[in-house]
Amino acid sequence: MNLHGWIDAYMSHLHVERALAKNTLDAYGHDLARLATSVGDLDPARIDLEQIAKLLADNLATGFGARSSARQLSTLRGFFRFLVRERAVPDDPTALIDRPRLGRRLPRVLSFEEVERLLATPDATKDRGVRDAAMLHLMYASGLRVSELVSLRVDDLDLARGVVTPLGKGGKRRLVPVGEVALTTLTRYLNDVRPRALKKPTSALFVSPWGKRFSRQGFWAILKRYAAAAGIRSAISPHKLRHSFATHLLRGGADLRAVQAMLGHADLGTTEIYTHVAREQVRASHTKAHPRA
Repeated sequence: MNLHGWIDAYMSHLHVERALAKNTLDAYGHDLARLATSVGDLDPARIDLEQIAKLLADNLATGFGARSSARQLSTLRGFFRFLVRERAVPDDPTALIDRPRLGRRLPRVLSFEEVERLLATPDATKDRGVRDAAMLHLMYASGLRVSELVSLRVDDLDLARGVVTPLGKGGKRRLVPVGEVALTTLTRYLNDVRPRALKKPTSALFVSPWGKRFSRQGFWAILKRYAAAAGIRSAISPHKLRHSFATHLLRGGADLRAVQAMLGHADLGTTEIYTHVAREQVRASHTKAHPRA
């Protein structure tokens, strides 16, 4: 079996046995397609260190950054380790290639004041405003990914216990608390607004005025509009709300592992970056406010 066949086998392995999310699978597929374009559809056993190094060098020449190169090298290593296990190649040609050095890029977050202005912007006298406020409050209160937010079912929200159980990466569910303010907004949406928007039965928690499940793009457009109305001048995205949720929790004294569980991070190291953001904000506040700073 030549390279394209093994790529298909590996992608099937990632999808079925490891149950990776679609966006992650797309990234793997893109990286392996670049490999196939670079070396051709040959027997993987003929791919050597020099060909891999040339691919990575060519990528840098076309504008790949260090993070993109590191991700692609990680993809290739996973692929060749799979081939070694399947006895398709004798050894891993990526084993001697050093991973690109990455600087720590801290996520940008909203301030407490910016979040307060954002959440207060929807017009609560209109159905659309109540629905939008419920989505914004829930996303900030629980640190959900946008894909998790728009895919929520009514049954995923337990108002009595004050928790939500989103479906995260790899098809894994987790239990996340929802604050009192968000619960109040969600209760009004569920009782007064959602029933009027339904055209036919659906399990989707958030629906458009046409009764259809909300899309990621639809929520992104709403968020940008409210951010502009709230006077937030920095770039905004759904993930920025998630970053803000984690950073504000840690600034308030939350346990790092509790934040990890709420975010659905498999690796504690992924969550630890938010501790650096919190420290930077504390330092900046001290520098600005202290007379001897």
